Amino acid sequence: MAQYVKKDDDRDEEAEYSPFAGIEKGAVLQEARVFNDPQLDPRRCSQVITKLLYLLNQGDTFTKNEATEVFFAVTKLFQSRDFGLRRMVYLIIKELSPSSDEVIIVTSSLMKDMNSKTDVYRANAIRVLCRITDGTLLTQIERYLKQAIVDKNPVVASAALVSGIHWLKSNPEIVKRWSNEVQEAVQSRSALVQFHALGLLHQIRQNDRLAVSKLVSSLTKGTVRSPLAQCLLIRYTSQVIRESSMNGQTGDRPFYDYLEGCLRHKAEMVIFEAARAITELSGVTSRELTPAITVLQLFLSSSKPVLRFAAVRTLNKVAMTHPMAVTSCNIDMESLISDQNRSIATLAITTLLKTGNEAGVDRLMKQITNFMSDIADEFKIVVVDAIRSLCLKFPLKFRTLMNFLSNILREEGGFEYKKAIVDSIVTIIRDIPDAKESGLLHLCEFIEDCEFTYLSTQILHFLGIEGPKTSDPSKFIRYIYNRVILENATVRASAVSTLAKFGAMVDSLKPRIFVLLRRCLYDNDDEVRDRATLYLNTIGGDGSVVETDKDVKEFLFGSLDLPLANLETSLKNYEPSEEPFSVKSVSREVKSQPFSEKKAAAKKPTGLGAPPAGPTSTVDTYEKLLSAIPEFSTFGQLFKSSAPVELTEAETEYAVNVVKHIFDEHVVFQYNCTNTIPEQLLEDVTIVVDASEAEEFEELATKPLKSLPYDTPGQTFVAFEKPAGVPAVGKFANVLRFNVKEDYGVEDEYQLEEFEVVPSDYMLKVGVSNFRNAWESLGPDFERVDEYGLGPRESLKEAVSAVIGLLGMQPCEGTEVVAANSRSHTCLLSGVYIGNVKVLVRLSFGVESSKEVAMKLSVRSEDEADDATAAVESEGDGRLKSQAPLAFFKLKTLLTWSCQADYGVEDEYQLEEFEVVPSDYMLKVGVSNFRNAWESLGPDFERVDEYGLGPRESLKEAVSAVIGLLGMQPCEGTEVVAANSRSHTCLLSGVYIGNVKVLVRLSFGVESSKEVAMKLSVRSEDEAGTEVVAVNSRSHTCLLSGVYIGNVKVLVRLSFGVEIFKEVAMKLSVRSEDEADTHHHYYPK
Repeated sequence: MAQYVKKDDDRDEEAEYSPFAGIEKGAVLQEARVFNDPQLDPRRCSQVITKLLYLLNQGDTFTKNEATEVFFAVTKLFQSRDFGLRRMVYLIIKELSPSSDEVIIVTSSLMKDMNSKTDVYRANAIRVLCRITDGTLLTQIERYLKQAIVDKNPVVASAALVSGIHWLKSNPEIVKRWSNEVQEAVQSRSALVQFHALGLLHQIRQNDRLAVSKLVSSLTKGTVRSPLAQCLLIRYTSQVIRESSMNGQTGDRPFYDYLEGCLRHKAEMVIFEAARAITELSGVTSRELTPAITVLQLFLSSSKPVLRFAAVRTLNKVAMTHPMAVTSCNIDMESLISDQNRSIATLAITTLLKTGNEAGVDRLMKQITNFMSDIADEFKIVVVDAIRSLCLKFPLKFRTLMNFLSNILREEGGFEYKKAIVDSIVTIIRDIPDAKESGLLHLCEFIEDCEFTYLSTQILHFLGIEGPKTSDPSKFIRYIYNRVILENATVRASAVSTLAKFGAMVDSLKPRIFVLLRRCLYDNDDEVRDRATLYLNTIGGDGSVVETDKDVKEFLFGSLDLPLANLETSLKNYEPSEEPFSVKSVSREVKSQPFSEKKAAAKKPTGLGAPPAGPTSTVDTYEKLLSAIPEFSTFGQLFKSSAPVELTEAETEYAVNVVKHIFDEHVVFQYNCTNTIPEQLLEDVTIVVDASEAEEFEELATKPLKSLPYDTPGQTFVAFEKPAGVPAVGKFANVLRFNVKEDYGVEDEYQLEEFEVVPSDYMLKVGVSNFRNAWESLGPDFERVDEYGLGPRESLKEAVSAVIGLLGMQPCEGTEVVAANSRSHTCLLSGVYIGNVKVLVRLSFGVESSKEVAMKLSVRSEDEADDATAAVESEGDGRLKSQAPLAFFKLKTLLTWSCQADYGVEDEYQLEEFEVVPSDYMLKVGVSNFRNAWESLGPDFERVDEYGLGPRESLKEAVSAVIGLLGMQPCEGTEVVAANSRSHTCLLSGVYIGNVKVLVRLSFGVESSKEVAMKLSVRSEDEAGTEVVAVNSRSHTCLLSGVYIGNVKVLVRLSFGVEIFKEVAMKLSVRSEDEADTHHHYYPK
């Protein structure tokens, strides 16, 4: 810091005298009287205007009278023919922003300049008019602006086009009439005119996807010569590609050949823009990346720092998703470690850490050691985060990486830097068991000389959790007690709590801990003394070596199983209520930002660029929106809101999606509607819902949308009543009905897609910190184990992802990640089922040689009701062997509205159907430790089933499908399936309606024929929670009888089963009075 201060001091000594030093507004306003002199001095007038502009840009404000006097004085300067003074006049008029009454005075002069033969006057006059005119005056000068757009002088044309971009925001109807002139300007030979024209033309058409696609299609044929316009066109092209992929288009990407062709452009900016666009394509393949990576590799050796920085930053982003594609650039990036630009060097290091192999870790760490001392803390934090990721990628190298982190932890650095190192060491300890002993000792050595109270208390808390579980817990006592002697009151209090945890968990240390705690009774701080007294009385006053009571351990180590932010919100809502408060009424869904997002938001922007903002939770928004509607305000606590389900195809006249809001006794469908036709205004917009396939639902209320203008989203709601505590499911058909207001009102309707309410909608994704403890705590009382065949799948990863998606639970402990080429996998899931019932699921997957995936599913929950969690995965396209009291149904909806012009005509629009399915009753609530949650639920309400999921593309796809179907929260990362894995286990958790916890364990396996099998185990807090997972069962037995020709009696038993992915199997049993061959011909095999 000292060197920066010294540098600033030197700069101050060398600074030249500023002509604006000591300038005062009053004196400048006095000087402005020079504008009224009969003989104008252009040089002096320009100096005064410069001072006025300086004052305005420094934040000084003029009173209305002062601004008016200056403005009128400036208008007299139009009589001067000095070019420099005239340009200053244009600037001061724009900055003063005169009122509408004053604009009239200067308008005639500006319009005269706009038609002048002097091009400089024309361009500047257009810019000033853009700043000070309104829509009324714009109509009068529109003809001149159209002429300016196609003017041969590029300065005039660019001024008109840029003004049009600004006018488009306030007067879009007028600017849209200039399309022909703008289209002509796109063909201009001037690079800047073509750039501005393309930007304006795209903004005019940006709300019409088809028009944008046609624009891109016409311009990619080679009519754009300007490098700037080419870069703009590349961005528009990538936008079209992205939208086409979002709409489900398959096959070759449109316009990809154009992007690849731009990689051979002569302009470096175009080459880089095309390379970056290719790397940012969704689902980009290695083949598509290769040409872009090759170009970026050439930029790495460029003599221009900006090209090196742009290339290495882009490669850094690619390395996050396709590390193998970037490995060819490693040699070039190693040479950048010594680059003079520290931003480039930092990005090169972090990219190498992401792409390097295990064998090169030691060599890379030697280079980083010398590099770290030369960079600032903000860059060091980026390197530390990359090292943490590398350690998790190569666990066998934890000693080398841990030693490096411990060494830099002892060096000088700020709080954020030290906190990043501590967080990395803690993460490594949690994820790599072998690193626990050495990692804890490194942290203990750090707190011996730690200047940050927050970090000391964080490490002491972590020591209290992990220290007692080590082979020799006594070696940490010295470090902890030193904090009681040497630190401030906050750290001393934290150290007392840590000592108490060692005494509670390690019975042999209890006498020694009691001696230390008694010494703390004489501490100067009240908090320290109170904690010591509490723990002495709680653990046992005599300090004898006896086992600590389980309730005491729960008191010391336990934590709330619900987010504090949700508890705070519930308490605020409880204040005006007359009913007693219950913790069970608090939502388990996490509303706060993830830690990584908070950390990123807290950082100041650096030279490396800020990371993109993560999505924010909409739970609070939905709660406030629904509680403000009188019809829905009495429905109680909102349990869960689903992700939007699209009910219309892309690029149709109306865009409609539905959000399912789940309550204990009600379901509210929020239809988000957008009118994409500029000429239409929709009125009295409603949704007509057909719930003929949703027998358990009864329509209760409808809230129509009075008006739906063009491109302005609106909401209409339909509420249904359902049996309390029952995860009713079904399919809904929808029709959009409305009145079209054009020249006259016309009633119309629009058919929408169907949607379903599925069992996973009733499961909330809620993770657990320790799945094993959570599993054991649930116990086997409400446990269920099933086995399933998932059929052939592309990979085990796909099957695991499909099951996780089907269950709708939270993967725990990273078990959603399936190792490459794995033949088996275990996935841990947790969630909260509707009714706030905790559910834990353990999925065990296995893949056979035919790529058939088998899965064993074990579920535990807090009660028997949540045992039905096993049925969540069968919704729509699954097969479970158990039946549950959950109804599937379909609702047809019709959107209606009325429109008034000369007369009103009622109209309607058929919407797509949708379904209420069992997963709609399951809230995604994760558990921190799936195993503990599973054990805590116990086997009392447990159910285990096995399923065949049929042939699948990959195990990952099957896992994702099942997780989505169940609507539960994957736990411990088990939703991630390793590439080419043949088996996988996925853990899900959720809360079933009625606050019943549900846990699901899915075990997948893939046979050689790609058939995926799945075993599903469910545990919940009651039987209802376990049964909900099995509600998606699609099995049925049908008995038939008849008389065959020749009076032969025939009896038939048909046993049907639906696989999770809609493959139907049937077993046919036939008995008759004789063995006539005709019977075999009649009943096909």
